Amino acid sequence: MTGPGRYDDVDVATTEVPDGIGGTREVRYLRRRRPPATPTLPPLAHHRVADDDRLDLIASRYLGDPLASWRVADANAALDPQELTAAPGVVLTVPTPEA
Repeated sequence: MTGPGRYDDVDVATTEVPDGIGGTREVRYLRRRRPPATPTLPPLAHHRVADDDRLDLIASRYLGDPLASWRVADANAALDPQELTAAPGVVLTVPTPEA
């Protein structure tokens, strides 16, 4: 089960940069990703982090897809997803999967 990815709706842009030998080259990049909208559904669960937890395992347990770990990161406003499981005892919000 693989749902949409975290960057699926982000536009690709291009810019010209110096190439170091007197010319330019085109570089493609992803535009800034907008923060997710405030959820309208209540969370699916709250998970207390244990010593051996990993975000992909938490996503797999609750959402059925380890690649959906970005949804848990977004629900907890994490810029660095690894920080979410760094301290045992922290309570994470697990969002309701989108229909």
